[in-house]
Amino acid sequence: MTPEFIITALIVVAAPGTGAIFTMAAGLSRGPRAALVAAFGCMLGILPHMAAAITGLAALLHASALAFEVIKYAGVVYLLYMAWQTLKTGGPLTVESDGKSKSDRQVILSAILINVLNPKLSIFFFAFLPQFVEVETAGALPQMIELSTIFMMMTFVVFACYGVFAATVRQRLLSSAEAMTWLRRSFAAVFVGLGVRLALAER
Repeated sequence: MTPEFIITALIVVAAPGTGAIFTMAAGLSRGPRAALVAAFGCMLGILPHMAAAITGLAALLHASALAFEVIKYAGVVYLLYMAWQTLKTGGPLTVESDGKSKSDRQVILSAILINVLNPKLSIFFFAFLPQFVEVETAGALPQMIELSTIFMMMTFVVFACYGVFAATVRQRLLSSAEAMTWLRRSFAAVFVGLGVRLALAER
């Protein structure tokens, strides 16, 4: 592991994306515990991409236009679904005072799907990890696993920080119906924007 890997990975993880937005929404809507659960789910959502990169499946995804398009548009549809759900009064991202509107399993599943349905993450692993791995050595596989695990842990820590920070302003939002309406609309707009950006993405 090199300082260059840590710095580069931290920049990639800290850049706001679908996972970070979802974790912040969980913190705002249901408090710090939900934010930690969402961050954990986002971390688990990296596992399929990590496995794909290690086994070489990411190369197929990168080479196959059809495979990329199928996964890409599945991700777009899911992001638009999240936007629609966010706008619904009483939807899964609605701020709730009792914090019981959505189970941990539901939050984790949603977080996993957000990361699984992102073909760019597989391509990122395929293009990013080999730069820090001695691919010609017998220790290449352990190195990839080690670096991928570090990346996952960094994802959890950074996303958890985002979510817990968002949860600190939760009580102010609970006291304002107007603020909660603005919150739902804002996150819905973000999910739509991320969906559009993913739709326009190319391999």
